[in-house]
Amino acid sequence: MILNDHQIIEAHRRGEIMIEPFLEGQVQGATYDLRVGEQGLTTSGKKLVNIRETGLITLQPGDFAIVTVLEIIRLDSRHVGRFGLRSKFARKGLSATTGPQIDPGYHGRLIIGLTNLSPKPITLSYGDDFISVEFHQLQEASTRAYSGPYQDKIALGPEEIETIAESESMALPEVITTLRSLSHNVGALTKEVKVLEWAIGIGVALLGVGVAIFAVISAARLH
Repeated sequence: MILNDHQIIEAHRRGEIMIEPFLEGQVQGATYDLRVGEQGLTTSGKKLVNIRETGLITLQPGDFAIVTVLEIIRLDSRHVGRFGLRSKFARKGLSATTGPQIDPGYHGRLIIGLTNLSPKPITLSYGDDFISVEFHQLQEASTRAYSGPYQDKIALGPEEIETIAESESMALPEVITTLRSLSHNVGALTKEVKVLEWAIGIGVALLGVGVAIFAVISAARLH
């Protein structure tokens, strides 16, 4: 069963779904909106960004980033969460590549992987609503609470930072920049070809007029 807005609020009051900080204004019809948190890291920047201090983090075209959510979540053994990127960012060309499930018994701060698939930079501001979570209530409590590597994790660790910072392969932003440059060159060449075609057309037309005039003059001389 997917919880609606009132059920999410009640589950939080009973301590079944804990979200810290919890704001009723973040509750939607059947979801809760999570916000951009304090830490972020992009493949183009390769440095840990304190989004709270800078106010924002920017993903360049093709960039991959990891961003923490502001809220800390704790689920009991009877609830599971499923999350996805809010449509306002998806429409800009942003894609979430993490998840999408939060297991029963989970406690921590979600770390979201994001990819900018658009040809323009995309900015995330601190506190932006960017992830929506829907909560499902199980018919029976799970006997296997989450105990994976992200349990109780509330900040980016050395392994995440090192993975992004030490990437040596050609970054996707460079690929997109190259493709955009190629597209620009092809566009310029297309314009030149069109101008050449126009000039050839004018030349052919003038040649036709010249031939016609020559024919008329030749006919007049014969008479």
